[in-house]
Amino acid sequence: FEYLRQTALANPHAQIRFTAPGGKLPHVFVRVVKEVPEQPREIQPHPYGVELGTLIKMLGSTKARRVSAFMKEEFCRVSDRVANEILKEAGLPKQISPKKVVRGEAENLHQAMNSVRIMAPPTDCLAPIGVDAMIEGLSKEVDAGFYTAITRSPAVYRGHPFQIEVALAYGEPLPGDQPARCFRFANRVPLLYQGGGCAITKAVTSTSWRKYDIQQPRGGMPVGPLAIYVHMASVWVPFTSESKEAIASYDEIIKEIRLGLQEAGRRVGVFIRKRRRQAEAQRKADYITKYLPTVAEALRDLLDLDEQETDEVVEVLGDTLRKSRKL
Repeated sequence: FEYLRQTALANPHAQIRFTAPGGKLPHVFVRVVKEVPEQPREIQPHPYGVELGTLIKMLGSTKARRVSAFMKEEFCRVSDRVANEILKEAGLPKQISPKKVVRGEAENLHQAMNSVRIMAPPTDCLAPIGVDAMIEGLSKEVDAGFYTAITRSPAVYRGHPFQIEVALAYGEPLPGDQPARCFRFANRVPLLYQGGGCAITKAVTSTSWRKYDIQQPRGGMPVGPLAIYVHMASVWVPFTSESKEAIASYDEIIKEIRLGLQEAGRRVGVFIRKRRRQAEAQRKADYITKYLPTVAEALRDLLDLDEQETDEVVEVLGDTLRKSRKL
């Protein structure tokens, strides 16, 4: 049930009906977004992300007759100029057949591919959830007083494009004395286990939440009425194991997650301070209003006012108080 609940949270465009074993009535996770996500465009692998074993397999299965043509056809962002630079760096002739490249030459080619400067891969192959859809999905499953979401610009790690999205829910009725709930997603799929070894958890715990007026024990999750939602969209998510329950802690990924958390955290901090100022202003206004009749009586005695004039003084003082404090 929790897996389906989080799946609905990351896919607010879908409606899911679930009947538990032995249950009579299905539970319906209602669709809250009408727009279906755009289908991402398929791209060839980027030279920076390919591993040596994969490169050797590609050399053996390609239909290209020359290595230079193989580089342009099998990889993205490889032009004639880039292919020539890679072959020159690897010490391979342009006319050599890919199937005649031996192991040592493949190692030189792989090293050259990672040393030559190549344009970053395109990002239209990614399928982010989107700010509005994240807020709709989060507000459907998590009841809170404030919501905010961030979609970071695409970034690249080891030649693989990826995009980080962060959403936060803050305020009652979320419990204020418990650690924040963290929802982790990779390509819209929930990650339920191995949270301690996940890059998302490490980014959350390494973020200084106290700057945003949220309590946090040293090296731990923030404590307060807070829910954290982090999604990673990528053509190749680096999981820590075959179970695909945690994202590997690449520096580029942790950095992007932390930047998204910090931007969303600043918005939550603004909300907390604004609400605190409003509560303080209301407390002072209530305190002053409590003594307005006493002040009016004192003015009546000093200025010898009648009852109607005293009521007018109370009304004027009340209006002045509301205008000065913008209540």
